[in-house]
Amino acid sequence: MTESETITSASLREKKCAPCEGGVDPLKSAEVESLMPALHGGWRLDPSAKRIERRLQFPGYSRTLAFVNAVAWIANVEGHHPLIEFSYGVCTVVWTTNAIDGLSVNDFICAAKTDELLVALE
Repeated sequence: MTESETITSASLREKKCAPCEGGVDPLKSAEVESLMPALHGGWRLDPSAKRIERRLQFPGYSRTLAFVNAVAWIANVEGHHPLIEFSYGVCTVVWTTNAIDGLSVNDFICAAKTDELLVALE
């Protein structure tokens, strides 16, 4: 992302994740702060600033599982995989880049694509 580029949910969704096997620095605090507003307000930066997470509620197990499977599909297409915890009617999605022990643009791309799924479910 360049400094002059306006960061929106749509601009993040149009991007593809770049492979990350380490060797790069995690996003700096200012970069994270510039990307967070492009996501739904339900996303939270954890206190370590190494991951973003969103807790969601659904009307039953099958809807929750369908959402989890859709996020898994995004993860496989993008080659970037979240931590997903779910139970009856509740799901938490956590994006982080383990190879750099922090956040990368990939996490924000996938979070924006996760947000798009939720709009489709409404």
